[in-house]
Amino acid sequence: MRTRSRVRVHVVTMGCAKNVVDSERLMAQLQLSNVELAPTVDRADVALINTCGFIQSAKEESLEAILELVRLKSRGRLKKVFAMGCLTERYIEDLRKEIPEVDRFFGSRQMEDVLQALGAEYRAELLGERLLTTPSHTAYLKISEGCDHPCSFCAIPLMRGKHRSQPEEALLDEARRLAERGVKELVVIGQDTTLYGVDLDGTRRLGGLLARLADLPGIEWVRLMYAYPAKFPLDVLEVIAHHPNICKYIDIPLQHVSDGILMSMRRGMSCRALREMVATIRRSVPGVALRTTLIVGYPGEGEREFEELFAFVRESRFERLGVFPYSHEEGTTAYPLGDPVPPGEKERRKERLMELQREISEEQNELLIGKTLRVLIDRTERDHYVGRTEHDAPEIDNEVFIRSASPLTAGTFCDVDIVEAYEYDIVGVNRREAEGRRR
Repeated sequence: MRTRSRVRVHVVTMGCAKNVVDSERLMAQLQLSNVELAPTVDRADVALINTCGFIQSAKEESLEAILELVRLKSRGRLKKVFAMGCLTERYIEDLRKEIPEVDRFFGSRQMEDVLQALGAEYRAELLGERLLTTPSHTAYLKISEGCDHPCSFCAIPLMRGKHRSQPEEALLDEARRLAERGVKELVVIGQDTTLYGVDLDGTRRLGGLLARLADLPGIEWVRLMYAYPAKFPLDVLEVIAHHPNICKYIDIPLQHVSDGILMSMRRGMSCRALREMVATIRRSVPGVALRTTLIVGYPGEGEREFEELFAFVRESRFERLGVFPYSHEEGTTAYPLGDPVPPGEKERRKERLMELQREISEEQNELLIGKTLRVLIDRTERDHYVGRTEHDAPEIDNEVFIRSASPLTAGTFCDVDIVEAYEYDIVGVNRREAEGRRR
């Protein structure tokens, strides 16, 4: 017979949406084993931190969070501190030596051991159960784990292992349960979502999965993230174009455009192929919003290569874009190349690209003035409401600020007349009210 745990556990999640899903699954298992979850660290006996180890800045943030929990333990405000996730998977022996105050370290694939240490029972049949930490109308759906790509700068395979697809029926069951709980938006994630299914039967099955998710009752938006550009499955474009509730939005990290850099990065594409792929996406899915990420300061990126990247961004006019300075990661195939571009130069290049993107984004937003957009309401802020269009993923993209005298509820949709535009945000009024005033 299970007994209620004598300790209260608070879970801290660092890093990306994939870590969010891992923490949500872990907390559901804890809850089902009658382990009490503390909403804040101040009310906990044990703190468990799910770390990120992707790039240097993420590692530093996770380390500082661990040290802060250790400080709380030293003051008697916590009994134990546990750490798990990508950072610990990669540096577990070093961390044990450097931060012995942490009671236990676990890798990224040791959920069963974590649960046991917390007095909970691991039940594999309940892995689809989650305690959502996102707004109740939005949830991430992690369709795969790990990565098979040999990108020279990336340490994900070191931390997450080889690509492993989740069975399609299990994903559909998880999505149905989320819809029954009121989730309207599914954000499809994985280290590489486009490789989904290859390890199951040798074929890429992302398009079919998206179509089936779109057919689920209650799901009004399906959003695709983390699409790998090389060998992009073109049937996915047809599925997106022909399903109105699949967002006309694709997150596809390109990283660079120079042939020499792409070859060194081991991205599996030439500049020409990359440009053709972007053109194919835009042609196949009219009105699509493309989000991409780029790396500046990679070894071998001189002024010529950077200017080529700058010109590419100016020509391509991506709707959403992020830029990261190259992070020199031990264990990757790029590590022997050194880190020759000074940090200050990396930041200069990043800022130049982001300034260009701010101009592009503001110009694109200005074109929306006078148009009516369907917006998913996320929250209330003082005297207005905040939401997103289908072209905006949660937490990372643009927002819509809505003026409405009548109340709007988070998780509902509203038609909004756009009246103002800024670099990354737009302002609108509730169309129903605007029509009433016109009458």
